[in-house]
Amino acid sequence: MRTFKTVVVTGGAGFIGSNLIHYLFERPDFDGRIVNLDALTYAGNLESLADIQQKHGGSRYFFEKVDICDRNAVERIFDAYCPDAICHLAAESHVDRSILGPEAFIRTNVMGTFTLLDVARGAWSGRTDVLFHHVSTDEVFGSLGETGCFTELTPYDPRSPYSASKASSDHLVQAYHHTYGLPITLSNCSNNYGPYQFPEKLIPVMILNMLEGKPLPVYGDGKNIRDWLYVEDHNSAVWTVMTSGRVGQTYNIGGENEWENIRLLDCLIGLVAEESGKDVSALRSLITYVKDRPGHDRRYAIDCSKLKRELGWKQSLGFDEGLRRTVRWYLDNPAWIARVRSGEYRTWMERNYGSR
Repeated sequence: MRTFKTVVVTGGAGFIGSNLIHYLFERPDFDGRIVNLDALTYAGNLESLADIQQKHGGSRYFFEKVDICDRNAVERIFDAYCPDAICHLAAESHVDRSILGPEAFIRTNVMGTFTLLDVARGAWSGRTDVLFHHVSTDEVFGSLGETGCFTELTPYDPRSPYSASKASSDHLVQAYHHTYGLPITLSNCSNNYGPYQFPEKLIPVMILNMLEGKPLPVYGDGKNIRDWLYVEDHNSAVWTVMTSGRVGQTYNIGGENEWENIRLLDCLIGLVAEESGKDVSALRSLITYVKDRPGHDRRYAIDCSKLKRELGWKQSLGFDEGLRRTVRWYLDNPAWIARVRSGEYRTWMERNYGSR
């Protein structure tokens, strides 16, 4: 089992990254340092890590506002902290945004990953006690039919600028391992959900629109299928791969939890009504079908048997409980939501972290 003294988490102020940092500091067997690299673009929110900063800031937790495409800044991080592991999460990740403006996705997801890999290659030359872990998505595999699942051997077939940029970064990571011997692991995960998710993704959008009586937009016929994974289970899998996975290998991480979008929405309506006291019929009347997204993949499903078989990982939370926890979190954190949606969280960050 590998142990790390200093882990760089790129994109640590985002949804999955902030949850990962919480997860690691809650583990009794992790006593290392975490360096959070984040450019603080629209979805980066350090308020999600305020408790970590208060408890561990300056001793075991360090934040650096860094654009991963800035080679000089990334080299400075390596010189200052001498990390022995990188968990690379920083990415432009919203499919709709990639359709409207693909250039940012190519820059961050491809050039940013290249910059990190190349700096790591130079800093870690000849070392085998280090690791570059790359977090990717099941969207690189394209769309499934009514049966079957994505495995680690499924050919890549990206359908959107977002998934194409992630596929490119996956190939770069593998190339740096095979060409230069850089110790890497890679994971492809299904749709994450849970606390601290920026409110433009499906589940938080639907929860918040229900609370405000706004339309619940459903693409196409609502029968697109996704495999849902609670973010804490995802992060436990990532850490399992980082500490125990075979170097050079890819591991799929899934919830084994397929839901049609319209069925998921119906389940959410029931939970929001139960937790908030709103009328179920009134919430259902808000459902609005809209024109389907261009290139909208019909079905994703992950086969994570390799991860379970080789590393002994398993999901810890059923979907009903995970979804209820998520609904409850959004109901219990209106101030966080209000600041994120208004942009005031940037004022909060400037007040607490300055302009660095």
